[in-house]
Amino acid sequence: MWQPDAKTYEYYESRGVSSSGDAQGIPRELMNRMLLAIGEEVLRNGEGTSRAELEKMVDEIMAKEMAKMSSAKGADEKGRDDIKSINSRSILAYLEEEGYINRGRRRMLTGKGFMSIGMLMLKDMLKAFKDSELGTHETSKSGHGTITLESSRRYEYGDDLKELNVPKSMLNAVERIMKEKGRVDLPIEFKVEDLEQYEMLNEVKMAVVYCIDLSSTMRYSSLNDDVSRIEAAKKALWCLYILNRKLFPSDAIHLLGFGALATRIMPKDIPYLKTFEPGHDFLHYTNYQAAFRLAVKILNREDATNKRVVMITDGQPSACFVDSEAEKERILNARPYSHFYRPDRVTLDALRDEQGIDVDTGSGSLVYLCYRYRQVDPYIATKTILEAKRCKRLGIDVDTLMVSEEDVLLKFINDMERHVKGRSYYINPSNLGKVLITDYILNKRQLIKA
Repeated sequence: MWQPDAKTYEYYESRGVSSSGDAQGIPRELMNRMLLAIGEEVLRNGEGTSRAELEKMVDEIMAKEMAKMSSAKGADEKGRDDIKSINSRSILAYLEEEGYINRGRRRMLTGKGFMSIGMLMLKDMLKAFKDSELGTHETSKSGHGTITLESSRRYEYGDDLKELNVPKSMLNAVERIMKEKGRVDLPIEFKVEDLEQYEMLNEVKMAVVYCIDLSSTMRYSSLNDDVSRIEAAKKALWCLYILNRKLFPSDAIHLLGFGALATRIMPKDIPYLKTFEPGHDFLHYTNYQAAFRLAVKILNREDATNKRVVMITDGQPSACFVDSEAEKERILNARPYSHFYRPDRVTLDALRDEQGIDVDTGSGSLVYLCYRYRQVDPYIATKTILEAKRCKRLGIDVDTLMVSEEDVLLKFINDMERHVKGRSYYINPSNLGKVLITDYILNKRQLIKA
């Protein structure tokens, strides 16, 4: 199995700001750090980052840069003077002039800024890549298209002669003849053992739907980490989208967010995603069925060889669809005090107008709500597993990444994945990006060997 590492990806690392600096002498590395800091700020605060907050953030970075240069041995006086001459306003003005940010709009990042910051984040993530058991699994399905590698192996009967490594094969023949005769006569006579074949990468065509849990509990962070679950998920998906655009452009990656209902997400919306809160009606509950049903609609329109649904969640479904009045009556007979939710059109219209969220109501219109602390309601668990099994019957693999400190909820995730022969991962938010990218790459390609 082909293994990813930082060296493998060296050829597409991002440089962020393309030149060595602007006319005012702002160093490129400093500008890249500023872009990364702005990206982290957008992930944290979404559309709520003000101009004053940006200037304060840039000033703090500049102060750290000055302190680092002052404490370094053989400090560069000229470099320090150059940094002193730069202020937060000049940097932000430069980024605005170059088309990375637009401070006059609600969403600050331009398309160029979104791609550039994503590339810088991906570069940082790939620096830390090491071979690991996390997220590694093979696919037995072959796909469309192959990539020729520089490495080669001995030819075997049945191999395609179109992929013959002619220079290496000729060298092998010359070396063999020299050992046998002490000289080389023309024409050169080849034997089968002289031939070498280029190794190939079989590129599996994929269509993946990443389902991001936007329920209210995703805003929590662990006691030892100030990065919330939703921030980690957004950053990981941002990097994954850039990786896909640059390395696997023929693949299809779709994104959806879900609470009690699900909604399509455009890549440019990733940095600005927010969790649903109680003020959004009852959308802050967690309905896996909503995610599965919308994902199936999306994947049914794809002709990819491999189809997957990847759930990124804190592990506790607390809602499911009620598909008929008879089902509702059965629930009420067994649980007389049950709560149900039917989407309020006024609330949904407000979400669309304020945040651009167009919630899918075609997959189900009545939702059964039951939140239990550190538990999953048995009825909701059963309905959720049945929906996952339906995906599997349709040829769609289902994997789940649990981003939470509530490891007691892992039992439900494991039970669900056992029913669909999928994979479940229990992940610290700080490792989510690494696991998600590793998992995608290793599921994407396999090395073809005899």
